[in-house]
Amino acid sequence: MEQILIVIPARYQSSRLPGKPLIKIAGVEMIRRVSGIADYICKKNDNCNYVVATDDERIIDFCGANNINALLTSDTCKSGTERCWDAVKKSNSRPELIINLQGDNPLCPPDILQEIIDSWKKDKADVFTPCIHLKWDEYERLVEAKKTTPYSGTTVLVNKAGYAMAFSKTIIPTIRKVEAAKEKLEKSPVRQHIGLYAYTYSALENYFNLSQSDYEKDFIEGLEQMRFLINGLQVKMVEIDLKGRVFTSGVDSPEDVERTEAIIKEYGEFDLSL
Repeated sequence: MEQILIVIPARYQSSRLPGKPLIKIAGVEMIRRVSGIADYICKKNDNCNYVVATDDERIIDFCGANNINALLTSDTCKSGTERCWDAVKKSNSRPELIINLQGDNPLCPPDILQEIIDSWKKDKADVFTPCIHLKWDEYERLVEAKKTTPYSGTTVLVNKAGYAMAFSKTIIPTIRKVEAAKEKLEKSPVRQHIGLYAYTYSALENYFNLSQSDYEKDFIEGLEQMRFLINGLQVKMVEIDLKGRVFTSGVDSPEDVERTEAIIKEYGEFDLSL
């Protein structure tokens, strides 16, 4: 039995980018890029495996022809989280840690996945998810971005042990006196959440039975991760360093493809050699 299973949800249909898992980015199909990241991490860790979880035979066929692990999941799954759980059930295994690596995230640094695994090995929690402790210039960029896209970008409050206390689409904590804070603090007190999740088996299994939080509703925060906190589960924030690279949340449009290709051109490909 593998201790760790990386599940890559990959839905074929997309209103803005049909067939996007098979779209080429800088000459390489997106699902091949993401599965390559997962495969690299699996080779670095004992008892670790990955699988592409899809709803479409075309993706199954492509994966089969390219030696990519894949299985067919239900076409009724409403979210990546549901598809992730469906894949776990159909894999006939009970992994101790399940990492949900979205199939439209070809720029996910492999280091993030490794740091999540390392945290799981030493920290007690139900869910593990990364965040960035913002430097002052990064904080200022977030403040500026919120002026035009106020609901893009999530921040998180953590306790002294590094566990999440609250997530919000607003910037938390509020900094009442920015200049005074800059004089006293080397970094801003703000941490930006990166939406990549790893769950223990029981946390993912029970997720769908947990009562929904008001904070999940789209007319309030619209944050599904608040379901864990409102029901008393421990969410460990894994503080990461992007090491100068650019992280994007996903590829959802032709414009995102162009943006992703530009980032690869500027920063280069990930080194996935062991």
